[in-house]
Amino acid sequence: MGFASILTAQLLPPLIFAWAALAGGLFAWRRARVAGGLAAAGGLGILALATPFAAGSLRAALEESVPQAAAAAPGAIVILGGETARGLGGIEPGPLTLERLRAGAALHRRTGLPVLVTGGTLSDGQPPVARIMAASLAADFAITARWIEPDAGDTRGNATLSAAMLRAEGIGTVHLVSHGWHLARATAAFRRAGLGVHPAPVRRYGRPRGEWRDFVPRPTMLGLNWFMLREWAGLLVYRLRDGAA
Repeated sequence: MGFASILTAQLLPPLIFAWAALAGGLFAWRRARVAGGLAAAGGLGILALATPFAAGSLRAALEESVPQAAAAAPGAIVILGGETARGLGGIEPGPLTLERLRAGAALHRRTGLPVLVTGGTLSDGQPPVARIMAASLAADFAITARWIEPDAGDTRGNATLSAAMLRAEGIGTVHLVSHGWHLARATAAFRRAGLGVHPAPVRRYGRPRGEWRDFVPRPTMLGLNWFMLREWAGLLVYRLRDGAA
């Protein structure tokens, strides 16, 4: 990452606003300590969350908290839906969903196990994510999904509705395909729904090295950190609500 790229990232929104808040808070500190402190803390917090070190650390901690695989052998592959995107031909899988489909397709080719895709409707007028996923599996990977679960509105719904479909076919353990940072919460939900789980992460990144570049704020890290913080919040809700690990 060159100096010009670093400077550009700092001088364009949203990071320029965070630097302005931090500077304004520090200048206001002498006259209005509470207001100045809040402004400075807000700016500093945004800048900290925009660093690869913060995003990478939160992501690695989630990846490291994924439980061990169940002892029983899987009887199916479950691919969890993510977001969608509007392409030239209409609604299609978004980048996260497409990465999960690719990983699930590779796992299917290695194991020969049947595939279940799960995901409900994200907004009015759009088809369920699961149907978009099934169409992409067929068109892009030449794989037919045996089961399509189109009604789940969240990860808990993915788990309960998928478990009902699979148990009806005598399947009690699955490969669960999602991103590594999502699998701690997803595995907890599927195990609570009564399925044994072999977590199958799309990829694992590991912890940041702590190089100087890891502490330079980048706008893209704010979006990544939003996903990481949502996962941590979701895990906390699971534990408070029903004791899920």
